[in-house]
Amino acid sequence: MSAEHKKRLSRIIRDGRVMLLAMDQGLEHGPRDFNAKNINPEYVLDIACKGGFTGLAIQKGIAYHYKENYSGKVPLILKLNGRTNIVPKESIYSSQVATVKEAVKLDADAIGYTLYVGSPHEAQMFHDFGMIRAECEEYGMPSIVWAYPRGQYVKDEKDPAVVAYAARCALELGADIVKVNYTGSTESFKQVVAAAQRCKVISAGGSKQTDAEFIAKAKEVMDAGAIGFAVGRNVWQNEHPLEMAAKLKKVVFGR
Repeated sequence: MSAEHKKRLSRIIRDGRVMLLAMDQGLEHGPRDFNAKNINPEYVLDIACKGGFTGLAIQKGIAYHYKENYSGKVPLILKLNGRTNIVPKESIYSSQVATVKEAVKLDADAIGYTLYVGSPHEAQMFHDFGMIRAECEEYGMPSIVWAYPRGQYVKDEKDPAVVAYAARCALELGADIVKVNYTGSTESFKQVVAAAQRCKVISAGGSKQTDAEFIAKAKEVMDAGAIGFAVGRNVWQNEHPLEMAAKLKKVVFGR
């Protein structure tokens, strides 16, 4: 790991913990996830800057158009691939839409890449990430993999064994951090953390839940040995997003 790699990673992993705010839903899910307030990226970016987050995960269009809203205030994780939810899950593929070089130009501290383990296009995504990972080495750029079991060969996306396999894939392919879906219990999520070993595990926030449900899940995730969260809708869809961010921060950082 180069000195530049370590420096960038230290901005995202603070005191051994990670708390990312994700806003890639506009591409991945479409307008259905937004209301009149949070459809404006400025609203969500303001939450990222004020909510104590250690990183912001967005696609390059948001990064380019709204750089003045987040630059120097919260570290950028630039998503390098994406898709819409119009294509059926059975043949799911997330194509590369940005490069590591673009991430460097945008002053990103890490890149994000979604990998669908079990998709018919798994081999192509492995290849794509392999090329991206090699480029990351050249620039000293950390990588975060969104590892989701999904596609016609996956019967249960949250089966602990399958999620653990996806996490292990991220380790084997060289990711620094892997984001996975929660498996439903502390004990089952420990299997995921064990599979990932030195590739640090963070949990996806998932679909909108009640505050109590989400915080309870957050405690279970941290008890399992994960280092944090990449949360989106459970914060910026909340009526009091900064209060929700403060509650999550207390669980993740213990203060």
